[in-house]
Amino acid sequence: MDTSKLDNSVRVRFPPSPTGDPHVGMVRSALFNYAFARHYGGKLVLRIEDTDAARNTEESYQAILNTLRWTGIEWDEGPEVGGEFGPYRQSERGEIYADTAAKLLEAGKAYPCYCTAEELEAAREKAKAEKRAPGYEGTCRNLTAEQIAAYEAEGRTHVVRFRMPENRTISWDDLVRGAISFESVNVPDYPLLRADGSPLYTLTNPTDDALMGITHVLRGEDLLSSTPRQIPLHEALVELGLSKGVPEFGHLPFVMGEGNKKLSKRDPEASFSFYPRTGYLPEGLVNYLALLGWSLGNDEEIFSLDELVAAFDGTRVSANPARFDLKKCEAINAVHLRALETEDLAKRILPFLDREGLLLGGTDGHLANEEEWRTLLAAVPLVQERMTVLSEAIGMLGFLYTGDGSDARHAFALNEDDAAKVLTADAWPTLTAAFAALDALPEWTAAAIDEALRTALIEGLGLKPKNAFTPVRVAVTGRRVSPPLFESLELLGRERTLARLRAADARARAAA
Repeated sequence: MDTSKLDNSVRVRFPPSPTGDPHVGMVRSALFNYAFARHYGGKLVLRIEDTDAARNTEESYQAILNTLRWTGIEWDEGPEVGGEFGPYRQSERGEIYADTAAKLLEAGKAYPCYCTAEELEAAREKAKAEKRAPGYEGTCRNLTAEQIAAYEAEGRTHVVRFRMPENRTISWDDLVRGAISFESVNVPDYPLLRADGSPLYTLTNPTDDALMGITHVLRGEDLLSSTPRQIPLHEALVELGLSKGVPEFGHLPFVMGEGNKKLSKRDPEASFSFYPRTGYLPEGLVNYLALLGWSLGNDEEIFSLDELVAAFDGTRVSANPARFDLKKCEAINAVHLRALETEDLAKRILPFLDREGLLLGGTDGHLANEEEWRTLLAAVPLVQERMTVLSEAIGMLGFLYTGDGSDARHAFALNEDDAAKVLTADAWPTLTAAFAALDALPEWTAAAIDEALRTALIEGLGLKPKNAFTPVRVAVTGRRVSPPLFESLELLGRERTLARLRAADARARAAA
């Protein structure tokens, strides 16, 4: 790809259909278009392809906008932004498509096709029987005025087909894949309008690209086969004065899932909403999606959105399929999470604690309950290196936000599997000694707690650290895995710590 002449005249588009939850492959495409436009100082157009009224939903439309905003992908023209080439929802551009089709018909670039569904099916079956590639055979390509009048008199309806050029090699220099050619004889004339006059993708997509001045089309590999149909249509639109030129095309590699199969909407990791809900950071997910078919170079895998934009000149996109690896996605997310400042991470954790009903205050970093906020700020450094996604904070820190009285939304509860294995009859001497040591402690600090428990349990009872501290950990945090124990007890406070130890001690004694 020759990028030496690219400048701020670059115009790319992202044209999603609002027919379900956004797919990670779709977001990867939006990201690459955004980075390409920003790299050259150009424009990103958001266009909503919502002509399929039966499948489009307002919920999906809003999900697309929210997804782009969450990732930091800003569009320069489109819904809620405006622009000189609107409207930017195809459902509002019906007159534009009708006018374009009329001009193509008038110029002989398209023609009415009166073939019935039964006739088309019979032609397909005949082609199969004769071992020919099925495809429209141009039956109505050169109808006379008399033939058209006869069909109309019969009451036949018609679609409008584009007239593909004959005996021509359709070639382009793909931005990702290099030189590609198709013979026009293998690309049959295709419909632009249905019999009811409604436009098809084959018309709406190139028409919008032409009228919106799109210079570069970066899209999925699955759309490569439509390019030899669209290039002649773009050329026709140029001839009609509706376009300034045929855009350059680049086809991004498939995103593959398990079993080396294309990542399907049915795959759990394909649904974009999974990632914000689970607690991935925008920075982490954007970083990982960029690696699905692109590289920064020098084996660098961790970078910001700004660094992606600075480097994304379009020359390092791979043509090979990219495999989605959720473990690697988690690992990259963890790097970004651990780089956050304490207060920033605490603010991002708040909605997840609130979602579980664990907070008494708000979720904007200025809690009505200031004690909760101070506790979270102190707790975040204890868990930051152990986290990969934000939702893990619920299990790691939830014990700090569950009450032992009526002042909390949730009462403290033990993980029953952990409790059954640890808080047995053998544990009650340990719990009794721990309670006594902490109850007598004059100063409630992590250092003092550490010294008191080691003296009582390791020196006093002769226990190994694991056997000494695990019952205390489960009794107080509810789990065998928690943030550092002594710091956790300091944050929890004397009253709640002793109450939980007393309850666990009673449970262990009852099992004896």
